[in-house]
Amino acid sequence: MRLPEVQAARSRPRRRARLTAPARRATSAAMPAAPPFARYEWMIAWRYLRARRAEGGVSAMTWISLIGITLAVFALIATLAVRAGFRAEFVDTILGANAHVTLYAAGRMTEAGTLDRSFTDHDAIAARVAEVPGVVRAAPLIRGQVMATGNGRNAGAEVYGIAAADLRTIPRVGGPQAEGIGDLDRFDQGVAIGSGIARELGLAVGDRIRLISPDGVRTAFGTAPRVNAYEVVWIFTAGRWDIDRTRIYMPIAEAQAYFNREGRADEIEVMVADPDRVEDLTLPLLRAAGPSALVWTWRDSAGSFLRALTIEDNVMFVILSILVLIAAMNIVSGLIMLVKNKGRDIGILRTMGLTEGAVLRVFFLCGAAIGIAGTAAGVVLGCAFAVWIDPIFAAVNYLSGGGVWDPSIRGLYHLPAQLRAEDVGRAVALSLGLSFVVTWFPARRAARMHPVEALRHE
Repeated sequence: MRLPEVQAARSRPRRRARLTAPARRATSAAMPAAPPFARYEWMIAWRYLRARRAEGGVSAMTWISLIGITLAVFALIATLAVRAGFRAEFVDTILGANAHVTLYAAGRMTEAGTLDRSFTDHDAIAARVAEVPGVVRAAPLIRGQVMATGNGRNAGAEVYGIAAADLRTIPRVGGPQAEGIGDLDRFDQGVAIGSGIARELGLAVGDRIRLISPDGVRTAFGTAPRVNAYEVVWIFTAGRWDIDRTRIYMPIAEAQAYFNREGRADEIEVMVADPDRVEDLTLPLLRAAGPSALVWTWRDSAGSFLRALTIEDNVMFVILSILVLIAAMNIVSGLIMLVKNKGRDIGILRTMGLTEGAVLRVFFLCGAAIGIAGTAAGVVLGCAFAVWIDPIFAAVNYLSGGGVWDPSIRGLYHLPAQLRAEDVGRAVALSLGLSFVVTWFPARRAARMHPVEALRHE
């Protein structure tokens, strides 16, 4: 026999062993058609997931993948909850202790050559502004900086001159959400100070605080410092360290006399019904206040910080998404080992008539089950962390000896957390999406494995 004929004879059995596409379709058609994700596919996938350690460490890789997905989802939900809580608490303290909109005067030159930015017709302007739809109240305000002393201690402070009725409309100072001690009904007879100033100076309700202003009494020899003592009638806690540490409220008439503002107001403080849509009121407020007024909203004052928080939120989500992806890659490793160890089983199943789609769905169910179980466990841990963050943080603070959270640096007194459904949904969608996508590739590899190749070395 000639050499070409010998070579053709040697190669002929291998060609007969390979099933052509029509033959594969005929073999598949011989089996009764089953719907996708049939019961036997679930049974095979469950059996593979319970593989023993002796079978190449598949069980160990399953647990590693499960724990990795759980911790990644937990970290993602916990971080999103803390970030949302921090933003909500920060915005709430801004809106609860500050004006939503502040109206300033454009300014005029005085005879002394200084720029005067006060309102002389503040009552009329406040009345017009209060009539704008969406405005809750508009009140004249006096502002000035002083040196506060008490019990031999000194502290810088900022004085706000305001009417007693208007003070009660500030939620975190004199309103329903206010936390404080004393008698706010006696505000016309004294001053209200922040808890940080009271702690710094060692003051309590009923004590007297001395305020020193360098721009005081005008005499023939120049301006002399003004020193007045006032009774502390109310000590409030607004929830922000920088507010409680620096702010003093004084009756507006006394503030006008103390800062030489008789008949004038430094600004108009405006509270609106919907602070989130404060930009819509900018033009109506300007028309009501007149051509000499300037508008400054709470978003203008805190806008850069809020934008920084938004950027940080997006960056943290991307970083933790990479962490979820790394955890999901463990599923790929486990499935590749499973496909390798189950090569003989795949060949037998294919010769029995299982289609490529059925094999693909079996291994897809193996990986998807790990992703779903890990995601569910991570959601439970993340939600529990957000709900019980206060006792958890207290325990961490106790074990570390205290001082974990410094309000002078972070502004807030505690670590807040706000569990939102959209954040949990984003974490679940990300985890399941990545788990399903990475599972597809090793499952596809198992489905394309030829029965003859799988059984050749068995």
